[in-house]
Amino acid sequence: MSHRLLAAAASLALAAALAPPLAQADDAPDSNPSVLVTLARLQAGSLPHVVVGYGTVEPSAAGHRTVMAPVAAIVAEIDVRLGEEVAAGAPLIRLAPSPATAASYSQARSALSVAVHLVASTRRLVAGHLATAQQLADAEKSESDARSTLQSLDAVGAGGSHVIRAPFRAIVTTLSTTPGSIVAEGTALLDLAAPQSLVLNVGVVPAQAVAIRANDAAAVSLIGGAKPVPAKVLVCGAAAEADTGLVPVEISLPPRGFLPGEMAEAAITTGNERGYVVPHEAILVGDDGEPYVVQAVDGVAHKVAVRVLVAHGAQDVISGKLDARAPLVLSGNYQLDDGMKVRLANGPQARGPVAGK
Repeated sequence: MSHRLLAAAASLALAAALAPPLAQADDAPDSNPSVLVTLARLQAGSLPHVVVGYGTVEPSAAGHRTVMAPVAAIVAEIDVRLGEEVAAGAPLIRLAPSPATAASYSQARSALSVAVHLVASTRRLVAGHLATAQQLADAEKSESDARSTLQSLDAVGAGGSHVIRAPFRAIVTTLSTTPGSIVAEGTALLDLAAPQSLVLNVGVVPAQAVAIRANDAAAVSLIGGAKPVPAKVLVCGAAAEADTGLVPVEISLPPRGFLPGEMAEAAITTGNERGYVVPHEAILVGDDGEPYVVQAVDGVAHKVAVRVLVAHGAQDVISGKLDARAPLVLSGNYQLDDGMKVRLANGPQARGPVAGK
């Protein structure tokens, strides 16, 4: 019986010696896993600082004209349509005198006739020593005043129909009357815009408007239109408009390619911003809402808080406590925390500063 027990014990000892060892702590999942990433070299440089505004194409102050009724009149005929382009000197509106204007004209003619006869008779009396030189001077002054009044009424067409003509090549932007209307003196009839003197008036938030100066370069694009055209800033307002809260900026436009009333976008370049130029995908936003990037230092991830100075297309300019020799992590950066190891998808394992693609 003792021999059997000894044989069983020997068998158990042999089986234990041949069995694989139990899993050790080293065989547990890695407590500091790595992430597959791509890197890019950190480069200093600059990008243009661009301010974007939206607005409407309008005539400039020099290229805008409001045509008003010179006297009280009846609108007999309108020769143009809204939006029509007319040549300089083209007929716009024909006015006929109103009853009140016709009466004023008739009275002016009568007053002149009376003044002329008074001068003639006063001269005869002076010659016969029956009137003084002062009386003749007063009569001549009355004649001169009556003649000036009649001439001014003739100039504005009070004596008959009067055609108002375009003072320059223009686009009719507003029609404020209709045929048959009786209009008072000074009533606006229509607005004209010189097509070669158009501007784009845009609104910009005050925080950005402070950087804009006259003659800054701009690129103007019609909303839904073709490629942008070069332009420049004429003037930047010094106060925000009460209804919009935006600062008005006036931008010159080339003489062709734009129509009054069109909506457009202006990208105004106010200068260059220097810092580190990085791809946009390198920038992440933390739980606190602040931006940061991830750098790979000796194969280990380090988060660095940054400030985005300017964004331009697919690149940004940033500043912060960055290691100029350490590359930026691009793809895979959102998976990394401080101290995690990185594995390169675009090269061997990082050791110090590594240039990405």
